Amino acid sequence: MAERERGPEQGREHEHVRVAVIGSGFGGLGAAVRLRREGITDFVVLERAAAVGGTWRDNSYPGCACDVPSHLYSFSFAPNPDWPRTFSGQEHIQEYLERIADTFRLRSHIRLDTEVKLMRWDAERLRWEIETSTGTLTADVVVSATGPLSDPRTPDVPGIDTFPGKIFHSARWDHDYDLRGKRVAMIGTGASAIQIVPEIQRRVGRLTLFQRTPPWVMPRADRAISGAERWLHKQLPFTTQARRGILWGIRELQVQAFTKRPNELGLVERIAKRNMYRAIKDPALRAKLTPTYRIGCKRILLSNTYYPALARPNVDVVASGLAEVRGDTVIAADGTETEVDAIIFGTGFHVTDMPIAERVIGDGGHTLMESWKDGMNALRGATAAGFPNWMTIIGPNTGLGNSSMILMIESQLNYMADYLRQLDVLGGRVALAARESAVSAWNTRVQERMKRTVWNTGGCTSWYLDANGVNTTVWPGTTTEFRAATRRVDLSEYEVLRPPGPSVAATPVSRTEKESGGAKVEAGA
Repeated sequence: MAERERGPEQGREHEHVRVAVIGSGFGGLGAAVRLRREGITDFVVLERAAAVGGTWRDNSYPGCACDVPSHLYSFSFAPNPDWPRTFSGQEHIQEYLERIADTFRLRSHIRLDTEVKLMRWDAERLRWEIETSTGTLTADVVVSATGPLSDPRTPDVPGIDTFPGKIFHSARWDHDYDLRGKRVAMIGTGASAIQIVPEIQRRVGRLTLFQRTPPWVMPRADRAISGAERWLHKQLPFTTQARRGILWGIRELQVQAFTKRPNELGLVERIAKRNMYRAIKDPALRAKLTPTYRIGCKRILLSNTYYPALARPNVDVVASGLAEVRGDTVIAADGTETEVDAIIFGTGFHVTDMPIAERVIGDGGHTLMESWKDGMNALRGATAAGFPNWMTIIGPNTGLGNSSMILMIESQLNYMADYLRQLDVLGGRVALAARESAVSAWNTRVQERMKRTVWNTGGCTSWYLDANGVNTTVWPGTTTEFRAATRRVDLSEYEVLRPPGPSVAATPVSRTEKESGGAKVEAGA
């Protein structure tokens, strides 16, 4: 497993691994499985929490479930024939991830309760120095799989510190707090909020929903998967793959409407409006809940229970965001005042300003956050200029608006695997550094394609956009296109770094060089 070395400064032993993976959600566990499949066992998975699961461990709020069909929201190499519902709940996905850790013998590699404090690139030794809450180690390669939905975003509301009641974020649900009979303010109308509202509406005394922008909500075609179906999938595994393939194919066909022909989404809007009209009879409430932007500009939400809950007599919808708190009174931007006992924030996550970026110090001594001050960008969504042998899973512009992120994760794992193969072929102490020109060219192509998409033209402000209004989150194409783009590492997009000092032996020719006719790859000091 891990190699032990003598620390030159203090003469003490410290640990060195070939690969350090940060996070143990779908991305981190997927990376660990792929490393083992590539024959690499000298790696660790560093997890700050007490269990694996990532966002599916953290988000345990009432009603938490996935809005992607179960058979598509699982690894292709680990199909689950026993999903109980067509759209799985949080507890079933968490169980699946725990099973992945056991089935693929990952437990010995995983270090729980180990938070990464700082990662610093050592240009002399061509390795990463990693400081964690439980000690230090070094790694040749870092794979950051912290994900964009890991750090909750809570708005800085004036007077919030004066509130005498209970406050928590949907991703940090307080299960010890009894909501029965309480006056509750729900802040936000995103994917979490529309699942929470129907669940808590039945328990609370009064629920006030603060809505800055109404979402488009489509019917949710959820049902229990019958015992016969599950038996069939177990006995004939190809039926599970066929089901997954159909689900994938339908979503691939839908991509054109999102990326090239947003005007074709009018029919989908009519379906969403009918979903609302069936439950909401009050014209004034309908007006509050009807979006004025093109469907798909913000993430399309799925629910059969959200609108019926809003129509109940103990629910009020305030068509304005939370602006101020005065004692136990919450005040909306339109001046509406409401006394409450608890405030629940369903206000999303740090997606375009991921906190992990503050903890990564690259080749020039600056942080990744500083490098991304004008917007996140990474070569093929994986590697950033100035940060050798560092890559991210679910990086910039790898998100999806209509399909399963597991498809994108697996494509990035292909890229990770080939990256490590290239290092092996190059031989010796070596690192790959993404060329700034290559990162810029990739980002320019992505943003050029983004111009026609519904996310940029649909007339909304969404969490897909960063502080500069640039979409650094979503992939403007099909998952097939992304898989092709990340199938192999193109060494012409990288500098090959060797340790400084006397000349090293001739660098072996990599597969990429062979296939390109022996193109020279510049070596950096």
